[in-house]
This record gives sequence, C-alpha cells and structure tokens, in this order.
Amino acid sequence: MLTKYSGNLELIEALKSGDSKAYTFLVDTYHHKLCIYAYSLSNDEKAAEDIVQNVFIRTWKKRNRLKSDFEIRSFLYKSVYNEFIDEYRKQKLVVPLEKKYIDALTTMVENEDDHALEAKIKLVKRAIQNLPPKCREIFMLSKHDGLTNLEIAEYKQVSIKSVEAHITKAFSILRQSIREEMPQVLFLIFKSLKKDPHTSRSV
Repeated sequence: MLTKYSGNLELIEALKSGDSKAYTFLVDTYHHKLCIYAYSLSNDEKAAEDIVQNVFIRTWKKRNRLKSDFEIRSFLYKSVYNEFIDEYRKQKLVVPLEKKYIDALTTMVENEDDHALEAKIKLVKRAIQNLPPKCREIFMLSKHDGLTNLEIAEYKQVSIKSVEAHITKAFSILRQSIREEMPQVLFLIFKSLKKDPHTSRSV
C-alpha cells in the first residue's frame, strides 16, 4: 500500500521530519478504511469521523514520538480502537463479552482488504433476510430488538424451547455464510449479543 514511499520506515521518517505531503499521503491511504472500522465499532457515522479525525490529528501532533519499528497500519488501527474504547467507557462499562468481540474484531479488520469487511457485513445481512420467515422474525426480535427468549415467547405466544430452536437454527444457517468470524460480524450489526446468554453461547 505504501506506493509513494518505499516502505513503512520511509513514511515514518517523513512524518517525523514534518513532511506535510507524508501526512496527506497517510490520510489519503487510510482514512476510508479507518472510518469503516470506526463505524463498525460505534455504529455512528459522525462519531466514526470524529474518532478517525482525532487519531490523525494526534498522530501528526505527536509524530516525533513515532518509532522506526512501528507498523503504521497497525498503529492507526490500535489508535482508532483506543479512541473508541475511551469514548465508549464514558457512556457505559465494556462487559467481558463485548471486549472479547471487539478485540477479535480488531484483529479481523487489521488483516482485511479495504472492502472485505463491508462485503462480510452485506453477506450476513443478506443471509439474515433469507432466513425462513418465522426464524428470521424471532432472530431479529432477539438480536435487533434485544428481547430475551422469555419475552419473545410471551410476545409470540410460543414456548421458550421453540424460541431457542429458531435462534439456534438461525445461527446454524448464518454460520454457513461466514464461519469463524460470524460472531464478530453479528456483533457489528447488532451490538447486542450480550443480551441473551443462551444465544451468546450458541455463537
């Protein structure tokens, strides 16, 4: 990706020397993907833009602290992640399950091509839409609306076992769309896997 600069070291040295062109190159190269990543964490376009902007500004202001052995791409992703966590903690505590998915998501996104994460999210959303109607409805009540299995059972006037069966079936179908990273992608889409212990274990 470092097409203008021969490598990571040359880009860092240019930044440290105060080369504004290096900063422009950094922003042009990583802004879009970092915004996708920040949005996947915050689910808020304005917040995502603010997070990324803050990271770039802080990187430039503290460019003298950049080390030659930094991998600039990983550094930027970690900076966005830390910025998000700082803001998120101001709103509420990060429970262990959320931290598990956020950490796994960070690793996943750092290794993706520019549009791979978007493609995976679209793939899972399409798979959700293609679920059998009743299965999709109960799954969405659980993941989108955040209802517990008991609340869904009372609302739909069915047994809890029936609700559990539909949700388990939904996860089984969705796993066929995207396997190892399916829990992280669902977390991105709904941010609510923590609400239902049964389905959290199912993932």
